[in-house]
Amino acid sequence: MRYDQIQDLAPADFKRLTGVRPETFTAMLTALQRVGRPFGRPSKLSLADQLLLTLMYWREYRTQFHIAQAYGVSEATVCRTILRVEQALLCSGEFRLPGKKVLRQPETTLTVVVLDATETPVERPQKNNAAPTAAKRSATPRRAR
Repeated sequence: MRYDQIQDLAPADFKRLTGVRPETFTAMLTALQRVGRPFGRPSKLSLADQLLLTLMYWREYRTQFHIAQAYGVSEATVCRTILRVEQALLCSGEFRLPGKKVLRQPETTLTVVVLDATETPVERPQKNNAAPTAAKRSATPRRAR
């Protein structure tokens, strides 16, 4: 699946497919464009397709072999593309998650949910020795010695 096939989807469907909103996708694409093109032979995939490939890997956790078959590139190309896109997004600094210290600030309110998971006894029929075990034993033939 290429970016030109999904760019006209509704925002809810786009997020459902890729895991990010169209605005976030555009911001990620802008961050990738700022990094620039690496040296060497031009890529077979556009930057938007490279980003979509990486999001597909993160969202669906498909194997790189399956992604390579879907995009018509080698498995090594998929691996390099994922690493390059991850590194570019990390270096941009716009897509980092907040650290532990942000969560520990006093303004942060925590909500605690308490569940009562006590065990309840279940009534089961009592075992008695006179019931069906005698019939089972008599139905089993004994071997002669």
